[in-house]
Amino acid sequence: MEAFLRGLLPRVLPGNRTFDLHAFQGKSDLLGKLGARLRGYARWLPDNWSIIVVVDRDGDDCVQLKQHLERIARQSGVRTRSVSGGSPWQLANRIAIEELEAWYFGDWQAVREVYPKASPTVRNQHGYRDPDGIAGGTWEAFERVLQRHGYFKQGLRKVEVARALGMYIDWRRSDSPSFRHFHEALMEAVA
Repeated sequence: MEAFLRGLLPRVLPGNRTFDLHAFQGKSDLLGKLGARLRGYARWLPDNWSIIVVVDRDGDDCVQLKQHLERIARQSGVRTRSVSGGSPWQLANRIAIEELEAWYFGDWQAVREVYPKASPTVRNQHGYRDPDGIAGGTWEAFERVLQRHGYFKQGLRKVEVARALGMYIDWRRSDSPSFRHFHEALMEAVA
């Protein structure tokens, strides 16, 4: 996710906005440390700063995961977008459904720009029409599709792919609902 966002954010944020990324060693590390980090931020976070927490859903129940993230934020004293009622917020929790790779399926044109041998009709196939509904692991599905077209025969190099696709994914083309929700919160944060 960090490699992807480093490519994406400079392209979508206004030139007068800055960002910083804080990566964790996976979801369990994030969930274990998030409360302490947010309590620290709550003490000094300027009014014009926003935090967006992004995590893969993986196999978790989306609603329960979002509630857990919201509870951590609330207990930390940080005002979330979900409870702000339209007033300024400090934090938005966003979930990549099921994983970051679903966001790639959501803008297949970007994938083809980076990996031109990939079939242009992948998204027409039954299992890939809904990027957030791909069953059985989106990174595995993404790997299989690219391997069928001659890429990553030794296995998907996730950071390399994330870095490359972060430079090409376009929110205007994406039909991944979870990516569009992420983008919407991001644009609200910098408005």
